Amino acid sequence: MTGIIGKFFFEFGVTISVAVALSLLEALTLAPMRCSQFLRVGARSGRLGRAVERGFRGLEAGYRRVLPGVLNHRWAVLGASLVVFLVSSLGVFPFLRKEFVPSQDQSMFLIRLQTPVGSSIEFTDEKFKAAEALAMSRPEMRRYFGAIGGFGGGEVNTGVLFVTLVPPNKRDLSQQALMDLFRKEMSAIPDVKARIQDLSMSGFSAQRGFPIELSIRGPDWDVLANTALDLERRMGESPRMVDVDTDYLTGIPEVRVRPDRKQAAERGVSMQTIAQTVNALIGGQRVGKYTRGGRRYDIRVRLVPSQRTQAEDIERLWLWNTHGELVQLKDVVALTEKPTLLTITRKNRERAINVFANIAPGQSQAAAMADVQQLAREVVPEGYRVVFGGSSETFKESFQSLLFALLLGIIVSYMVLGSQYNSYLHPVSVLLALPFSISGAFLGLWLLNQSLNIYSFIGLILLMGIVKKNSILLVDFTNQRREHGMAVQPALLEACPSRLRAILMTSISTIAAAVPPALALGPGAETRRPMAIAVIGGVVFSTLLTLFVVPCAYSLFSRLERKQYGLTPRGAETAVADGRRVAPTG
Repeated sequence: MTGIIGKFFFEFGVTISVAVALSLLEALTLAPMRCSQFLRVGARSGRLGRAVERGFRGLEAGYRRVLPGVLNHRWAVLGASLVVFLVSSLGVFPFLRKEFVPSQDQSMFLIRLQTPVGSSIEFTDEKFKAAEALAMSRPEMRRYFGAIGGFGGGEVNTGVLFVTLVPPNKRDLSQQALMDLFRKEMSAIPDVKARIQDLSMSGFSAQRGFPIELSIRGPDWDVLANTALDLERRMGESPRMVDVDTDYLTGIPEVRVRPDRKQAAERGVSMQTIAQTVNALIGGQRVGKYTRGGRRYDIRVRLVPSQRTQAEDIERLWLWNTHGELVQLKDVVALTEKPTLLTITRKNRERAINVFANIAPGQSQAAAMADVQQLAREVVPEGYRVVFGGSSETFKESFQSLLFALLLGIIVSYMVLGSQYNSYLHPVSVLLALPFSISGAFLGLWLLNQSLNIYSFIGLILLMGIVKKNSILLVDFTNQRREHGMAVQPALLEACPSRLRAILMTSISTIAAAVPPALALGPGAETRRPMAIAVIGGVVFSTLLTLFVVPCAYSLFSRLERKQYGLTPRGAETAVADGRRVAPTG
């Protein structure tokens, strides 16, 4: 499971790296050639072109008027931006749904049906026919496939229905609404327990594929059973989970034959004789094989069904003692009948009972898992433990990996920028755009009712490379002005408005490219939309705040610089502030 996720992220990273490398090659070679042939410098002739030009010039003039006042209140601007970041990030994050993958309308889902334990396959088949008739009565149905007995065989009281719907544009109800409808109608069938499974939520899971999967492990079956049933009941009462179920199924009648050793010794009956008699007459004993149609079949001898289906039939058996006399089995054994488990499960050589559930519509998978952990702390006794598996485990592992990738990307970016600028401070000014991009992404996801999932998290990682471009344009051009002898504030007042058009053009083009996937058009749009919304929200929010926060931070950090650009910090403060070249001091 972890290997599949790692391969996915590796291939994604390689794809992005190759795309960026090719775009860099194109920008350094083909772009200058096209400019030499097609670029026209001068006044725009078209009405739209003139309107765009007036818009850019108006924004630049307004920015030029506001920026001096912003630089005169640097600490207030940074403080206000910190408050905005805390409110928009930490304030929105708790209300943001978090899940591994978003639910998709794939026009198919799975219905697990279960009749009471001990039901015959004929009884289960009758209930399945009622479920099939109910399913085909819906106009949204296209086809279905049913299977009884479980894929491993032997589970005669269970079965599955693979439901396929007509395409979304040909039905009025969404897949989620139909799943809720089938959940209620299937469960209304007498002696039937229905559990709906959204196949798109299984993600990279290799188990049942439910969003919530866990196993309770410990040494004693009775304690495990009581704990699992209690936890299942409490999870069912939670508003964040539906379809809570477990693989702990009791009710199969088991007859235990306990020999009375004293009575058996008095009658000359051995334990081996008792075991062989019960095994041969009730279970059957293979005495040979025969061939038919090119296949070999066992010949098994045992009593007819009417003589071996009741517990009393065992007591009526007769067996030979060591003296060649017949003894009735009821005289040397005691029978006890009690319900027992349908299947016995072990995980890593531990006794285990699995519990699984779906996420209620509109609820967060992370919040549901937190509820389960809290309930487990209240229910599970000492010496027993709860282990998440399937999609739940993949959810935790993937978010930890993505968070590590995000932090590693920030560290690598700082190292690269530090080596390029030969400074410890300028990379910090550049990276100040990242917190605001995260704030914008969270706000966008929350306002449009999207979740923080593996795809939107990838959008956050993409933002690290996108939003830094705006800060780099401001910092790099300011450094160039200072290299020509300008003081810090005049350099900022000239560089920032000059780079405004380039910043807006890169941001607008990025947003325009993300709009089509954000519209959620076409199959699989549910996975593309969170990533696109995260990119759009992050770019918009970071662009607006970067234009004011980065100049203020750059101006404050300049006091900590050593001699660079031919000016000392003191000389930079006393240099003329009208933008003219000044002689270097020191």
